[in-house]
Amino acid sequence: RRWCSALLGIAIGSCKVPVSWNGPLKPRSSGYPLIIFSHGLGAFRTLYSSICTELASWGFVVAALEHRDHSAATTYFCPAEAGTEQWIPFQRVPRGQKEFYFRNKQVHQRAQECVRALRLFQGIAGGRSVPNILHQDWDLSVLKDNLDVTQVAVMGHSFGGVTAVLALVKEPSFRCAVALDAWMFPLENLLYPEVPKPVLFINTEKFQTPESVAKMKRLSSRNSQTRIVTVLGTVHEDQTDFAFLPGKLFGRIFGRRGSLEPHKALAITSRAALAFLQRHLKLQEQFGQWDELLEGVGDSVAPEAPFGRSHL
Repeated sequence: RRWCSALLGIAIGSCKVPVSWNGPLKPRSSGYPLIIFSHGLGAFRTLYSSICTELASWGFVVAALEHRDHSAATTYFCPAEAGTEQWIPFQRVPRGQKEFYFRNKQVHQRAQECVRALRLFQGIAGGRSVPNILHQDWDLSVLKDNLDVTQVAVMGHSFGGVTAVLALVKEPSFRCAVALDAWMFPLENLLYPEVPKPVLFINTEKFQTPESVAKMKRLSSRNSQTRIVTVLGTVHEDQTDFAFLPGKLFGRIFGRRGSLEPHKALAITSRAALAFLQRHLKLQEQFGQWDELLEGVGDSVAPEAPFGRSHL
């Protein structure tokens, strides 16, 4: 039995998230800062439970969106006036259409949906009644007087990373953005000078290209507070729950996991994000202890994109 259990651990991994389901909200007189989170291409809102719950555990309200632009694996939304589910399937680039124009339209819709989510929470914080049409027991009204909508960041992974960057252009209330392994391709060149706030780019070692990193550097050259760091020994999926689902054997065979232990990768990513958020949301916490990560200093982290020094 022990041998069988060990083998399953190597092959399968973990499916548990250390949270209390539907736990009560602890009131906070100063209000919780808010993070709007955008998923990647072909992903969905629940694929980022590890990073979102980790940030929530440090005192944030995290709103993980599921976008309606046909970029989610398969999603649905309930029109409030009808209360019926409307399915939105994943859509590939239509034949004969250039990918940039197709994805650029999507990223603008996604960024606008981030703004719409912020408007929703601004209303909730002010006491507006918002019905939960997903028929869940959690009462959104408990957030009234428990949100600080002056301390708001936008965050995302891959396609969601560039969505977060664009959201800074569309909404002045977003104070900063955290972009996890951002896919910079869909953002038009004219918008780079328009990004007004600082961005933290946290890249994995095996996803980014010199062209993509060059676009990040265009933003850092315009804003001295923008940072680019790389977590060594990681692949693109290491910033999602896929890092934890397969065991070591399956993860390495199918390329879903890098050589860095996933809990360590999550710790580096979340701590760098927390240090950045404290700096730009003006939080009175202890996250400054991880400031050196923002400079690419520390174990398994490097500044910018160290192409050619793979640890995988």
